[in-house]
Amino acid sequence: MNNDDKHKLLDVLHRTAGMTANQRLVIMLYAMHPTDRAGAVVETGAKLAELVGMSPTVFSRTRRQVVEAGWLEESERLAHISYYRLSAKSTGEDVVIPLRRAT
Repeated sequence: MNNDDKHKLLDVLHRTAGMTANQRLVIMLYAMHPTDRAGAVVETGAKLAELVGMSPTVFSRTRRQVVEAGWLEESERLAHISYYRLSAKSTGEDVVIPLRRAT
C-alpha cells in the first residue's frame, strides 16, 4: 500500500467520525477490500461479515444503514446477490457529469 492509498483510507476514516463503530467498520472494509474495475467489492455479505467478526444479520443491517445514509451504493446485482462500492460521499470525490443538450 502506497502513501496515497494510506491517505485516502485515513480520509475515509476521518469522514466517518460521527458514525457508529459498526458503520465505520463496514465502510472501512469496503474502502480497504480489493475491487473490480467499477469499484465494486465483489464478495458476498456473509464472507465480508466473517472477515470482520460480525454476524451476517448485523452486517446486512449495518450495510443497509450506510447505503441509506449515502456512504455505499449498489454497483451491480447478479442473481440475488448485490455488490456495493463506496459512494462519492465516502471518498470525498466530486462526481460531476457534464450535461449536454439533446440533439
